[in-house]
Amino acid sequence: MKENTIEKNKKNAKSHLIKNKKVAVLTKTALFAAISALLMYIEFPLPFMPPFLKVDLSGVAILMAAFMIGPWNAVMANAVKDLIHLMSTQTGGVGELADFLVISAFAVTAALIYDKHKDKKYALLGILCGMAVMTVTGALANKFMLIPFYAKVMPIDAIISACAKVNPFIGNINTYVIFGAAPFNLIKGAILSAITWILYKRVSNIIHKI
Repeated sequence: MKENTIEKNKKNAKSHLIKNKKVAVLTKTALFAAISALLMYIEFPLPFMPPFLKVDLSGVAILMAAFMIGPWNAVMANAVKDLIHLMSTQTGGVGELADFLVISAFAVTAALIYDKHKDKKYALLGILCGMAVMTVTGALANKFMLIPFYAKVMPIDAIISACAKVNPFIGNINTYVIFGAAPFNLIKGAILSAITWILYKRVSNIIHKI
């Protein structure tokens, strides 16, 4: 009778621990979603890049989430962030969808590699691979999603002309992707990675207390 009571208490304690862990992860996911939604309002253009391409810092929170609470929870946080911004979209949701795909590809790639060995070497390798995947995903998203959307608002020649004014290497859609979208996403990935690398330890210490 006593053994059954002890076994039952152990099961209850284990169940309570699992429940608490799930609540903690959910809380952290919501926190990262809120932080990234706010950071998305901090945006700035890059020199020699198409004027409608701007860097925002929301990816920092999503990348940190991927390292701290796992890639799929980071994807959830990223989805919530873009759903929030969908309420005030200026691109009919196309920009938010593109952002979701690009940042998710970046964070998931980096986290999956980091999860193999959680040390600085694999964190750096994950970030570099994530930047590469982000660059390709961003280039494709621009060619097949963003440019077709903007082409409905203004002629494609006018878009390319506006891009050519800041970057003379851009003369058509393909050169826009190669000399505009691809380097933009590579630079954006480098900026997000550098900020994450610098702040990760401090933020991690705070988040793990929650």
